[in-house]
Amino acid sequence: MNTDRAPRIAIIGAGPGGLTCARILQRHGIAATVHDRDPGPDSRDQGGTLDLHADNGQIALREAGLLEDFFQLARPEGQEMRQMDPAGTVLFHHVPEDGERFKPEIDRGRLRDLLLHSLQPSTVHWGHTLRNVSGPADGPRQLHFTDGTTVEADLVVGADGAWSKVRRALSPATPRYSGVSFLEAWFHDVDKQHPHIAELVGQGSAAAADGDRGLFAQRNSGDHIRVYLIQRVPADWISAAGLAPLDTDGIRALLLQRYRDWSPHLRRLISDNDGPYVDRPIRALPVPHTWEHNPTVTLLGDAAHLMPPLGVGVNLAMLDACELALALAHHDTVGDAVHTYEKTMLPRSLKTAELLDGAAEDLLSTELPDFASEGSR
Repeated sequence: MNTDRAPRIAIIGAGPGGLTCARILQRHGIAATVHDRDPGPDSRDQGGTLDLHADNGQIALREAGLLEDFFQLARPEGQEMRQMDPAGTVLFHHVPEDGERFKPEIDRGRLRDLLLHSLQPSTVHWGHTLRNVSGPADGPRQLHFTDGTTVEADLVVGADGAWSKVRRALSPATPRYSGVSFLEAWFHDVDKQHPHIAELVGQGSAAAADGDRGLFAQRNSGDHIRVYLIQRVPADWISAAGLAPLDTDGIRALLLQRYRDWSPHLRRLISDNDGPYVDRPIRALPVPHTWEHNPTVTLLGDAAHLMPPLGVGVNLAMLDACELALALAHHDTVGDAVHTYEKTMLPRSLKTAELLDGAAEDLLSTELPDFASEGSR
């Protein structure tokens, strides 16, 4: 970037998208600060495993200079996939070839650590919860944090997820409930404590559905498995049943009743979990979601295009981050860079969002996924 003064770039959100953007900017000699509401990098669980695709997430890691480090941490065996019916019959089984690298799995926490450790010291400012963005459209912008501090920036990058505070400076859109909800269950030390579940899930993932209910189980590193119980229910289905989120026994009894016709082997994915369930209603931004170009504020990832969790979210966020950082590196002004980035990102995200609009229902479908049409082994 050729400017008289280095632009002050503030990225809100230390998830994979925000950290990827900061890393690629720093590789091109451009300073950026990242602000995150978490008290520190280890203050909460970062979520389950995710697959990084060769045609988007891995492109970003290559630009970040971290692709080979990623492959050292990733689990290519995690690409194994089993699709079953509610009786537990395996309908499709994909076993990855040796050396298959199209979409290896990595725990979200490990990916975040890889990105965090690649940044210059003090890049991330922890415990910074954004309240709002103010200032004129042509800048500079003021970031107001809940601890009373204010930061001035020439560009604000909203990488702050579904409930983005930065989005409010560009768009009134808010996520809406899809009608489908996940309930997350955890299993620890699975090879010793839950060998039946370890065998059922294998090294990758296993899924089943009956049209109204479904489940998706995923092997994580460290001998953990996460299971997502999928239902078409009101967003408040737990309280509507007279239960509280931490009433594990009550929720378990309700689930076992709802899944009563399923195989006893699959029902153990519902009943044998370690600890409480975690309620995760699936929400998405309205389609289309766009905004008028602003030279001092932009969005990436879920802040820009929250979609159902069908394997594209983190990959698109990292590709967004990569393209924004490269645009900033190769344009003379921040405004030109943002305009170039959004000319590519917005049509791409719109096309994907249109394809996935309402697709949360697909998670309950009894039809085999498209990739199963080539057969099984």
